[in-house]
Amino acid sequence: MRTTNERVLEVFDAIADRYDRQMATCERWLFPGSRAWVTGRAAGRVVEIAVGTGLNLPLYPEAARSVVGIDLSEAMLDVARKRVEDEKLGDRVELRRDDAQRLHLPDGCADTVVSTFTLCSIPDADAAVREAFRLLRPGGRFVLAEHGPSSNLAVRTLMRLVEPLILRLSADHLTRDPRPMLSRAGFRIEDVARGRLGVSFRILAVRPE
Repeated sequence: MRTTNERVLEVFDAIADRYDRQMATCERWLFPGSRAWVTGRAAGRVVEIAVGTGLNLPLYPEAARSVVGIDLSEAMLDVARKRVEDEKLGDRVELRRDDAQRLHLPDGCADTVVSTFTLCSIPDADAAVREAFRLLRPGGRFVLAEHGPSSNLAVRTLMRLVEPLILRLSADHLTRDPRPMLSRAGFRIEDVARGRLGVSFRILAVRPE
């Protein structure tokens, strides 16, 4: 079963006002510190795909000189815009409605591309990863925090059993493994760390020179 942009929009438009609370609980138990890890490795011109409500935006270091955050959902972007205003980030953050699978940004425009818990819901995740490759200058970094198939057999089996239901309800592919997508797009994977229950991935990949 595959998701569509229309279904993704339906899901995320509906949960935009409670997304932060839901993610806080999930991240506390399964992905602690993932956002800080990802943003801490961003530098230069940054593009964040599926920026959502902008949870990462206050975490970027000064080394990230500018951040373009894109998302498909206008409702999610409305929350992100409020966060940019509240955190006084408007001098270096730009938010745009766009599709991660077909971005309206030029080749080689980014030093870093960031993705946090997004490839699971993008209908054609391979296309999004190829777009990240296109946007990066040679030597640029793609930094990701994602979930995927657990390294624990029992947990992985359970994830696969409930995945069809979760996909119908939340447009979320629980067991998508980001690593093969990165390799297919031409990235060199430099670092992979697995977190609790082997469900979480922290990945640093580079577009070769």
